[in-house]
Amino acid sequence: MLAGLVAMGGVAALGLWAAGAADLPDRAFPRVVVATFVTSVGGAVEMSGDAGELAATDAGLTVMPLSVTLTGALVIARGFLRPLRHRAVVGARELAGWAGRIAVLWLLALLGAGFAARQTFEVSLGEGLLSDLGDLFGVRPTVGFTTDLPLTVLFGLLWLAGVLVLALLVSHRAPLPGRLPGLRTSVRPAAYAMVALLLAYVVVGVVVALVVAATRDRPADTFAVLLLGLPNLAWPALTIGLGATWNGRVEGPFGLPMPRVLDEVLRTPDVSTVNVGTLAERDGRMWWLLVAAAVLVLSAGFLMASRCPARLPAWLHAVRLAVALALTVLMIGLVGRVSAHYGLSVLGIGDLGGGLAGQVFLRPRLWGAVGLALLWGLVAGFLGSLLARWAGGRSRRVRH
Repeated sequence: MLAGLVAMGGVAALGLWAAGAADLPDRAFPRVVVATFVTSVGGAVEMSGDAGELAATDAGLTVMPLSVTLTGALVIARGFLRPLRHRAVVGARELAGWAGRIAVLWLLALLGAGFAARQTFEVSLGEGLLSDLGDLFGVRPTVGFTTDLPLTVLFGLLWLAGVLVLALLVSHRAPLPGRLPGLRTSVRPAAYAMVALLLAYVVVGVVVALVVAATRDRPADTFAVLLLGLPNLAWPALTIGLGATWNGRVEGPFGLPMPRVLDEVLRTPDVSTVNVGTLAERDGRMWWLLVAAAVLVLSAGFLMASRCPARLPAWLHAVRLAVALALTVLMIGLVGRVSAHYGLSVLGIGDLGGGLAGQVFLRPRLWGAVGLALLWGLVAGFLGSLLARWAGGRSRRVRH
């Protein structure tokens, strides 16, 4: 548990340092690190602004730094499973007691982070008319963030529960309570295959990020993306490779670290459509997203089938992978969406949409993506089952 908190804090701090957040005024860096931790477990950080009676501000941010989320999930899951790996059986009461002790410590961490993640910054009005009006009327606009403590505790505990349950479902060594033996053959192989699929996309993203950092300018920006939001790019790439469509827009001087081709697609007067076609119009290499999805999803189908009893029919493998992939894509659509905006006006000048304002959002066409995942899962599950059966038969022939 403590190792998970340290790992999440370390990854968040390094990522924010690479992004330049160490230069924030008023020694705000530690509080920004804590706020990043809060958002990484589903907590609610609310943006606020104050510009006095003669001005107005508007700000909002909704994004999960999934690199921090993934780091915490892996470390906490490993710590949870470590005492169980040599056990043949475990009772439901004992398992609930062990999880409850972790939850109490986690609750204390959430409460501490919720109280610590609060900060206010003064916003520069830049140069020109807005600056002159600000000096004349003594306007000193500020923007800051606070934590919605009840929502942070609620979603943080749900996040922990999800991590612990998923850890039990994925691990083939961890014992299950006596009343749940069917999960070992029906759910565990599919859960393991989906986690392996998500991690494979992250590994590919790490390789690409390291190549980009070594061959292009400003490697610090690349490492900031790597340490804060690599799954925010890698996992939507999975859905786009499956044929899904996302909608989004980048407006104004603000933006999020993202590949150049994605930034170009999103910087349009209207809401943009992001899919493999629109990306390939600007960079033909984006068609490789389709190839990567086909290879890796089929590999997940083979991996699932190789962990299931050999007697299961191929159609059942197909159905199980389809459901698992649809749930995975649904999760990506819920946690991968991004929304951020900021606006400032003084005496109506700026209109919350001038040179100091901006917005970024990216969200999926969720149910279309889930439907495509079902189709891909049916095909990949069926083919993966046949491939696993062929590979098993060949290995038996080689042994004889």
